[in-house]
Amino acid sequence: MTALDRSEATFFEPGLLPGGVRSRFVENVNGMRMHVLEAGFETPDRPCLLLLHGFPELAFSWRKVMPDLAAAGYHVVAPDQRGYGRTTGWDPDYDGNLRSFRILNIVCDAIALVSALGLHSVAAVVGHDFGAFVAAYCALTRPDLFRAVALMSAPFDGPPAFPFATDGEADTSGTAPQDDIHKALAALRPPRKHYQWYYGDRSADDNMRRAPQGVAAFLRAYFHVKSADWAGNQPVPLAAWTADELAKLPTYYVMDLHRGMSDTVARFMPQRAENSGGRWLPDSDLRIYAQEFARTGFQGGLQWYRCMTDPEIASELRLFSGRTIDVPSCFIAGAQDWGIHQKPGAFEAMQDRACTRMLSCDLVDGAGHWVQQEQPERVVELLRKFCAQA
Repeated sequence: MTALDRSEATFFEPGLLPGGVRSRFVENVNGMRMHVLEAGFETPDRPCLLLLHGFPELAFSWRKVMPDLAAAGYHVVAPDQRGYGRTTGWDPDYDGNLRSFRILNIVCDAIALVSALGLHSVAAVVGHDFGAFVAAYCALTRPDLFRAVALMSAPFDGPPAFPFATDGEADTSGTAPQDDIHKALAALRPPRKHYQWYYGDRSADDNMRRAPQGVAAFLRAYFHVKSADWAGNQPVPLAAWTADELAKLPTYYVMDLHRGMSDTVARFMPQRAENSGGRWLPDSDLRIYAQEFARTGFQGGLQWYRCMTDPEIASELRLFSGRTIDVPSCFIAGAQDWGIHQKPGAFEAMQDRACTRMLSCDLVDGAGHWVQQEQPERVVELLRKFCAQA
């Protein structure tokens, strides 16, 4: 029995989950035993909302919005996704089964969970951060099952495209244009690197899991520096995917070349007087994240980034080249979230072409990247309004 298996039976201490939210396991979910948080389960046949978290998060990240969404009449389900938390059946090793973490298989995880729960559809799939990318592909590939989609913090600009109207031109499909941006970032003074490719490096998990300051302090600084509490989060659109433009991003996105993530965010550890935890992430809540990631490591979530940045694995998404999200959609993010603009043009492309029925696009003041935790009341209000219109 592995360390992951031995810890499965450790449930939340009393008072850590809001009233009406329960923790349980769902069997036979695409080869996994999936841990979920659930609210509104007492009443049968309610429309379902499926909430998909990002990195480095858990189903627990939705705790603040689940009771009010249930009170609005929904069966609310938030899983620990593949690679995270108490969900088991995934390979935790860097050299393990990487392809099981590709986006389309994680979409299959969502479909398998819905099926295991005996549901024929969900009213809306709601995704935050990397979970928004999964939610987008849920809606794009299975609109019959996922009847609406709410994207949070990470804009979706559509699937990768094949070159269009290039008959008779030289074949450039074998080139690697990403190499150019990495060389250009490394040539800056000071030299930089992009965090998504860093997350694919073998050293990343060890750097965070064994952070000199400890996992809890690392996560405190990481959550703080990407929140509205850090004064440096005053995002502006970037003009292009160039090194000079990307260098305008904070160092938690475009990192100093020779720093890992733990030492990158350590410089921004909040002092007690400005500690964001007193407002939206108290130490008791942070402890859940720290305990889980200390136990499982970060590699499960980092595998998602490896699949996204691996050209061969990511190329399978070109199967949907030209497809749009045609179910009702909305976008919600913190107004102080640089993630809105980390991919130049994506925020605009999402609204102009990728989502053909986008009903609303809201930037919530007083929230950074962790919008559903920093401003849960406003997020519930926006989701309820969207679901009523969808």
